[in-house]
Amino acid sequence: MTVCLDVHGRVAILRLDHPPHNILDRNHHDQLRDHTDHLARREDIHTVVVRGDRHLSAGADIDELLRLGPADLLRHICDLQAALTAVARLPQPIVAAVGGYALGAGCELALCADHRIAAHNAVLGQPEIRHGLIPGAGGTQRLTALVGPALAKDLIYTGRHVRATEARRIGLVDEVVPAAELYPAALAWATRLSQAPPHALRAAKRAIDTTATLNLTTGLARERLYFVGLFSDPPEAAARSCPRE
Repeated sequence: MTVCLDVHGRVAILRLDHPPHNILDRNHHDQLRDHTDHLARREDIHTVVVRGDRHLSAGADIDELLRLGPADLLRHICDLQAALTAVARLPQPIVAAVGGYALGAGCELALCADHRIAAHNAVLGQPEIRHGLIPGAGGTQRLTALVGPALAKDLIYTGRHVRATEARRIGLVDEVVPAAELYPAALAWATRLSQAPPHALRAAKRAIDTTATLNLTTGLARERLYFVGLFSDPPEAAARSCPRE
């Protein structure tokens, strides 16, 4: 297994275990869906921590993507979107422990959390533009909802990396701690929340997320079509194949 599930009392730990950089491949998609389906049914689990070890994730396997034809690519990005959306839609509050790289799909995974704690050496970003692509697993939507259109455009248009202190300043993460304290801090935050009545936690999450996700389904559909279209040749054909406003 490259995505491990452990339980500490009322807290579940989803840990990516695909060293050295926790690249997200097709196996991760299936395992994330399996684990989230399981957790969604667990009344005894009140909160969830998502973590890696040295790195949360350096993103999707670009080499794998480049080997796919259009139909397989669309299935791939639909599966990745669905896997991360399943994480975001867990009824339990989620804390992401963001250590090392959280780039591309790794950043998009962190965006699915309700609270993000970063190690002081964390590096976040959506570098897809450097490959002639855009974020395809929720980045154009969830990043914009979190930090606003201007900052989302800055990060996505440039593909630049953001260090933990800047990420905290712009609201991309909620806390910054020393690397050695990252996992204990995330577990402590989740454990503290797990003491609250679970039905109240779940109701609060549903109520808040309802407003944030009213147009998310439409936005995600557009995002994946744009993403797949960028693999077309020539690029102008990709633009014509994407929906217009």
